[in-house]
Amino acid sequence: MNDVAIVILNFNGEGYLKKFLPILINFTPSECQIIVADNNSSDNSISLISSDFPSIKIISLTINYGYAEGYNQAFKQINAKYYVLINSDVEVTKNWLPPLLNQLKKQNIAACQPKILSYHNKTQFEYAGAAGGFIDKLGYPFCRGRIINNIEEDKGQYDDCVKIFWATGACLAISSNVFHEVGGFDGDFFAHMEEIDLCWRIQLAGFDIVYTSESIVYHIGGGTLSKSNSFKTYLNFRNGLSMIFKNLPTNKFYWRILQRLFFDGIASLGYLAKGQFNDFWAVVKAHFVFYWQLKSLRRKRKFVKSISKTNIQLLNMVEKSLLFEYFKNSSLKFSDLNFTPKK
Repeated sequence: MNDVAIVILNFNGEGYLKKFLPILINFTPSECQIIVADNNSSDNSISLISSDFPSIKIISLTINYGYAEGYNQAFKQINAKYYVLINSDVEVTKNWLPPLLNQLKKQNIAACQPKILSYHNKTQFEYAGAAGGFIDKLGYPFCRGRIINNIEEDKGQYDDCVKIFWATGACLAISSNVFHEVGGFDGDFFAHMEEIDLCWRIQLAGFDIVYTSESIVYHIGGGTLSKSNSFKTYLNFRNGLSMIFKNLPTNKFYWRILQRLFFDGIASLGYLAKGQFNDFWAVVKAHFVFYWQLKSLRRKRKFVKSISKTNIQLLNMVEKSLLFEYFKNSSLKFSDLNFTPKK
């Protein structure tokens, strides 16, 4: 068994691989195995790796499974103590890996993420992950350093190591044993929010997730789907509903599901008012598919209950409505929430 497997899930990312693989190889200890799991790309990704990076192992998947199931399929072929998931559009820095692994070696820590800064503006946090992820009481995700579309400049305000609710899949170090113990990614998610769902289950199973600023990477973001893509809108709304259905405790379940459906409806009308008809229909479709999947979601909820050891009150969930706070203050920052993450 290798101690560390660094795995890039690739789909038509030839340009990113050519740009960032040399940096990853240069700043990664030689004893760590670097693997590219290819989601049936139609570009020259495979031939590029074979010719220019012969030390990198290739796992060729026969179809595009998406992010969630793509990683599940890849990990079936990898034997390692720790998985490090990293996007193809991430630039690592010197000493990026040891701080993450040092956290995983501590008792009860199952996953860890670095500080994620923007590749195009390296003084700002990046949208996907920033300085660690959290969710509000209705399951809407946000980060230290990024709330809705308000992104902070990195001034050292998050130079620390704290427990977080979710770690970004853009760069995620995780115990392989815990990953499989809690069921891995939900393959039905395809992409987006699957890491939040996974991290929720990890915490319910009694493990911790942390952020450390001692590791820094730069992320381009939106390499597969841009923020304005209506398919991404569909995935985010459908997967968000699925996630809270699976993981919310019974005493908070029905009321918060109804609240979430209401706010989603408001969001869809907002898209309609702005003339974003594709996004409006994406939300409508997400809700209908959610209802259609209720039978399978009930089975998944039963599994989550079977692995749960921790009361939800012990989790790093912000018991406020993020949307309500944002409507009051459109320049909302994490510090404005008056919430202190657990150390």
